[in-house]
Amino acid sequence: MVRRRAGDAGIETAIGCHTFRATGITDYLTNGGKLEIAQKMAGHSNAKTTGLYDRRNDDISVGEVERIGI
Repeated sequence: MVRRRAGDAGIETAIGCHTFRATGITDYLTNGGKLEIAQKMAGHSNAKTTGLYDRRNDDISVGEVERIGI
């Protein structure tokens, strides 16, 4: 349903229920939340599973991209 609604809205990015879960967990951790608490909120039995939803390190800075010397 989420993918269909996103497509209807003209959103071309791949999106689904886990996108919202990752956004919530990442935002919580970015604002000082603890991984153990995020794990409990997400209902995960293992913190590694919760870590898969942590997108804080996915951002690539412009400075890093400018290192490309082509």
